[in-house]
Amino acid sequence: MSLPDGFLDELRTRVSLSHVVGRKVIWDNRKSNQAKGDMWAPCPFHQEKTASFHVDDRKGFYYCFGCHAKGNAITFLREIENISFMEAVERLAAEAGMQMPARDPRAQERSDRNAKLAEVMEAAVRYYRLQLRSSAGSDARHYLDGRQLDDTWQSQFEIGFAPNARQGLFQHLTDQGIPVDDLIDAGLCARPDDGGAPYDRFRDRIMFPIRDARGRAIAFGGRAMDPNARAKYLNSPETALFDKGRSLYNHAPAREAAGKGAPLIVAEGYMDVIALVKAGFGAAVAPLGTAVTETQLQLMWRIAPEPIIALDGDTAGLRAAMRVIDLALPLLEAGRSLRFAIMPEGMDPDDVIKTGGPAAMQKLIDGAQPMVQLLWQRETQGGQFDSPERKAALDKALRERIRTIRDPSIRQHYGAEISRLRQALFTPPAPQRGKGRFPNRYFTPQSASSAAKSSALAAGGADPVHLREAVILAALIKTPALVSQFETALDRLDCTHPDHAQLRDFLLTHQGLDSDGLIDDINAAFGPDLLDKLMRQPLVAIAPCLRRPDDLDLVQATIEDAIEKITAERSLSAEMQEAATTPEDAWDETQLWRLTEAAKAQERAMRATHEDRAEYDIGSNGLPLKRDERSAFQNLVDQITNRPKSGG
Repeated sequence: MSLPDGFLDELRTRVSLSHVVGRKVIWDNRKSNQAKGDMWAPCPFHQEKTASFHVDDRKGFYYCFGCHAKGNAITFLREIENISFMEAVERLAAEAGMQMPARDPRAQERSDRNAKLAEVMEAAVRYYRLQLRSSAGSDARHYLDGRQLDDTWQSQFEIGFAPNARQGLFQHLTDQGIPVDDLIDAGLCARPDDGGAPYDRFRDRIMFPIRDARGRAIAFGGRAMDPNARAKYLNSPETALFDKGRSLYNHAPAREAAGKGAPLIVAEGYMDVIALVKAGFGAAVAPLGTAVTETQLQLMWRIAPEPIIALDGDTAGLRAAMRVIDLALPLLEAGRSLRFAIMPEGMDPDDVIKTGGPAAMQKLIDGAQPMVQLLWQRETQGGQFDSPERKAALDKALRERIRTIRDPSIRQHYGAEISRLRQALFTPPAPQRGKGRFPNRYFTPQSASSAAKSSALAAGGADPVHLREAVILAALIKTPALVSQFETALDRLDCTHPDHAQLRDFLLTHQGLDSDGLIDDINAAFGPDLLDKLMRQPLVAIAPCLRRPDDLDLVQATIEDAIEKITAERSLSAEMQEAATTPEDAWDETQLWRLTEAAKAQERAMRATHEDRAEYDIGSNGLPLKRDERSAFQNLVDQITNRPKSGG
């Protein structure tokens, strides 16, 4: 909505800044000069004891000499109450008696109708508050006393009571001249199906007013006094004022507290919110009897960038947390996420505070887990991953979740963290030195090391597995159409270097791009150095498949060859580790056979199944050397040393 020229200037002229600020501070009368509009107070934006906050009422500006906060009346209201610009303008205009610029007639009609319904809701708040103080509310007062809610807290949250009368509220408000249709449209009363007289929707319930971000009463939540009631909690129906999927309980006070640095805590119910506020956690809100919606998430993120979801520690609470994760994943952005503080089993925030005090709750908040941890916990808890098929099923489930993240940078970081957790789960502990023996003289720790490095690549001082990983990644970056074909193998590739792990996860989560688009996204996510370092690795620099990425057969053969060699080397290494930790008397023929077969497989792989496609070898110095040049050089050496030619 646009504002006409001069509207804001007139608003600032009509509004007294010292009056607006004075509601939030205590003026220092020794330093202030009210006659001149020169006012001083301790700053409301940071904790201090001296009066360093200065208001010049005549000019309409404030400045803090401590934290350097500055602005006008609109700025002050926005910052102190954490509201939007237009909300601040509307509030100040109402105080100044100024009419906001007219909108289209229908919008103005809706606004007028909503304002009228809000007045009806305020009348209902007053009625329920009076009933709590009456003899009819004695049981309700006793219940609230048992929940340690004295008059002060009852007043702060405007708690009331709906008596067990069919037309108590109806009769009271119609006697004040409020039309029946307004009571029904506000959700306070309902008409029976048989067309009889309207009746109160809330009866024999403790009443909690629900206010919107502007502080208007828009609905009620009622807790049944009868333990056998069909619904323990009952909310107002959807109305022109109230959309439960777009509202939060305690919204406005929580927004103000969060604006002063309090963590935003999302609990399940009214009593949890009240208990948190009582314990000093002022920025507490709750969804209204429903699962958290996307709109409610957006409302929370407007209040704080990382709300803490504090759910009950029972099965239902954990299920709710998982639903929130699935809802939030596609919406994540840099600096906008969630953390989860799961209460002890069978407890809610109110229980935690009652048994352990605010310190117990603070400990849970301090230990709140990031979303990725709960996502991992959900997919792995209670699972057995003792077969390739089960591991593959886990990988697939996690990939499907991560792919829902729209932000490429967030998606990449989730992939990297999941990869780290996966590696910790599946990687066996390192063998302890001095335990176990090798019963066969052909298999010793020294021979295991030799077998793992038998490739000519190792002679140059580089880890052969690391170099082959680089070739696989570089080939797929140049030919991303093959990623889906090698998806399973790529996902199981336990990379030897964090750079390789990042690129692997990026390839898995960015399928469907062409090579140029993929390279652009990688450079945008990690900077150009990562790809530059990959492409300068010795085996990558000479790989023929990277010079001929259109030759899909060559690229495919190169990747298959590298995967086969890595798999063989790691299989042999795993068998050697197991052998190193097995006591000699526990050896059997099966274990020896497995070890032997792993060694044979490694030897076969080193013969380079697809070597006929390669053009280069790696010399003993680690540098690339064309094969025809190497053969010519070897013939020359043979002639000089009077030895027969190779192969002759």
